[in-house]
Amino acid sequence: MTKKLIILRYKELFNILEEIKENFEFKLEFYEKDKELEKLEHDNLSDYLVLTKKKLSTVKKQIIIDKFPIRINELIQTLNINFLKSKFTEQSKIDLGRYYLDLNSRILNQNDKELELTEKESSILIFLKKFKDPVKINQLQEKVWGYNSELETHTVETHVYRLRKKISDKFSDNEFIISDKKGYFLSEKKK
Repeated sequence: MTKKLIILRYKELFNILEEIKENFEFKLEFYEKDKELEKLEHDNLSDYLVLTKKKLSTVKKQIIIDKFPIRINELIQTLNINFLKSKFTEQSKIDLGRYYLDLNSRILNQNDKELELTEKESSILIFLKKFKDPVKINQLQEKVWGYNSELETHTVETHVYRLRKKISDKFSDNEFIISDKKGYFLSEKKK
């Protein structure tokens, strides 16, 4: 996916950057009006930044540069850092169907509700997400705990039980982690 820098109402800055654009790993665009930004959220464009003079409440990903003069190297460094932060944030969110899991904070959320998870609980959900078919207890034991012959299967079962209980208590959802004779799996149905 192409990264895009949108410069809002900074025509002079846009012209300067346009002259040296071969040095960038992103596309440049110039917008004159705030209204033009509305389409960004609808276009599913995840890797963009808007450069503005003042904070805009309608735009999530923006860089505010309000102090001039600014050295071009400093500006480019600021842009690169912000693109990296944006990419890091996007990659840290995992869609689990009913919920989103933020890998950085280990928070499971749905709408305005949030649930803090342990590292092991996060690992269980991430591992289960990788498979459509049920995952056997010994697979979880081997891949999430790093196989240990001394680890008993009830350790895995206890962790899954506690995770289910936390999810049930916070989200009133008893059908997210399903178990059957073949193992555990995540329900694909959105709640």
